[in-house]
Amino acid sequence: MAAFPAILQSEWTKVRSVRSTVWTLVLAFVVTLGIGALISTLANNNFADFAPKNGPFDATGTAFSGIALGEIAMVVFGVMAIGNEYSSGMIRVSLAAVPQRATLLAGKYAVIGAVVLAVSLLTAFLTFFLGQALLGSHSTSLGDPHVLRAVFGAAAYLTMICLFSAGVTAMLHNQTLALGVLVPFFFLLSPILSAVPKVRNVARYFPDYAGQRMLLVYEQSGQPYGPLQGFLIFLGWTLAALAGGALVLRRRDA
Repeated sequence: MAAFPAILQSEWTKVRSVRSTVWTLVLAFVVTLGIGALISTLANNNFADFAPKNGPFDATGTAFSGIALGEIAMVVFGVMAIGNEYSSGMIRVSLAAVPQRATLLAGKYAVIGAVVLAVSLLTAFLTFFLGQALLGSHSTSLGDPHVLRAVFGAAAYLTMICLFSAGVTAMLHNQTLALGVLVPFFFLLSPILSAVPKVRNVARYFPDYAGQRMLLVYEQSGQPYGPLQGFLIFLGWTLAALAGGALVLRRRDA
């Protein structure tokens, strides 16, 4: 039986040795930071157009305007980090070296989670600080109510959406199929259903919608739950996807 630290080292080597996988994390950072900086600059220069008519201006949310696109790269990273071995057939080699399938997948999840959490924290805090610097007199600070929680929420959101994607890929055993399911779901189906009155109440409990509640600094009227409940709902989706991936790997041939 392979020692778990050795499995972690092996999985870390796999992640950093695939150039395309590394670049998805770089892209997530650049897109989230860059778009947030652009929108923050525009908001500062044209504040009358950005200021809400009812309620306070959300300087934190403005800085995180790019997270909707940055999360695409996190989805791709989660899919590729699991799916690359299936597409290349190297998963059979990994299972020959580590027959304990649950242990192997736990090592993959642990490495993916640790890497993405580190990148997400760096992305969230740098995006926030740069955005506030560009917002000038309209900025906020980490000491203001709920702001620090929202920044950590942004990092948690990026991390969990990546792990959720990894779990779905582990269930499907195919990265092309996983992308074909996840990208339309997160960026087409979920937003559309959230706007349809008859199914809106169901769509509000989808993982992406729940996760986005974690970024809120101010409570919004008409919302069924707040940031903490959103975190718990998204966490439940993420754990279910990870557990589903482990169950499929144990019961199905690689």
